[in-house]
Amino acid sequence: MTETKTAAAAPKAPRAKTAKAADATIAAFPNFEAFTMPNMPKMEIPAVTREMAEKSIEQAREAYAKLKTAAEDATDLIEDGFETTRRSVLDFNHKAVDAARANTDATFQFVKDMFEVKTLAEAIELQTSFARAQFDAFGAQAKDMQELSTKLAGEMNETFKGAVEKASKDFKAA
Repeated sequence: MTETKTAAAAPKAPRAKTAKAADATIAAFPNFEAFTMPNMPKMEIPAVTREMAEKSIEQAREAYAKLKTAAEDATDLIEDGFETTRRSVLDFNHKAVDAARANTDATFQFVKDMFEVKTLAEAIELQTSFARAQFDAFGAQAKDMQELSTKLAGEMNETFKGAVEKASKDFKAA
């Protein structure tokens, strides 16, 4: 209860008066005489000037439409390029996993065969043949990975090169 009396008894800030005065001028603003020019003659824009302005606006719209189309086409080409790259990288990763699986299987088979060896000579012969087979397998796998990497790089290069060439050609035409 005391708080209500204190709030009611507090004097009003001077800003409230300023705000009311400002509100009055804002309401009167549309009828401000400086914006009406009764003694000024109406200006006619010559037909040639109007035609030139309309032609310029139409040319700007056409240029904008061409630029927008070129940008959308370039975006589509880049998206296609990324999709090609994604698929190629997936192929590369699958090839790497297949190679790792083959190497792991060969190693487990080698360990299994080593447990069945009866003599030291058999162990050395088994180890030598395993090392030779793995060396050949690594060579073949490295060759496959190199070919796949070269293919991936070529596809990426061609895709992005085509996108840049098309975008620059479209941009020059616009």
